[in-house]
Amino acid sequence: GKLPVWMAAYGPKALALAGRKADGFILQLADPFLTEWMVKAVRQAAVDAGRDPDALTVCVAAPAYVTADDSPEALAHARDQCRWFGGMVGNHVADLVAKYGEHSDMVPEELTAYIKDRQGYDYSHHGRADNPDTAFVPDEIVDRFCLLGPAEAHVEKLRRLKDLGVDQFAVYAMHDDREGAIDAYGASVIPAVNA
Repeated sequence: GKLPVWMAAYGPKALALAGRKADGFILQLADPFLTEWMVKAVRQAAVDAGRDPDALTVCVAAPAYVTADDSPEALAHARDQCRWFGGMVGNHVADLVAKYGEHSDMVPEELTAYIKDRQGYDYSHHGRADNPDTAFVPDEIVDRFCLLGPAEAHVEKLRRLKDLGVDQFAVYAMHDDREGAIDAYGASVIPAVNA
């Protein structure tokens, strides 16, 4: 038998290794700009290693909060419930900034700029909607990194990511409306994306 090897990566060395060796690449964020940049890096590394870049499966994993509408109140609540994710990703980004510098041509500022006000991280709150160590994460990052809003907004963003080379999606329902997100994905989002 053969066990497929999947790698998660953000930085240039890890992205290159994923392209050279992995069967699948996991990207923990749903930002179209960064997805395009990272998928290109992984696929180019596969080509450079003599591999078929299309044989590598790409999975985007990010929180999904489905709202009844796109009112400012509904979106603000969704952002607050998913802000933890920007803090979690910020830990990896802080490592990249420490390695490559604050303004590096190796890592896009669209990934690194938001952690400038980060003051540390307490892992006892990791992956929780009420994480107090995520105040540094601006709304823009939550919007870019996560899937938020009515089901139609999720479908639109997932289709855009699919067009950028994403083969699979994994959504995190680590918030106050787990059942609602799962039900909305089953009833509306998955059928529309698969159509």
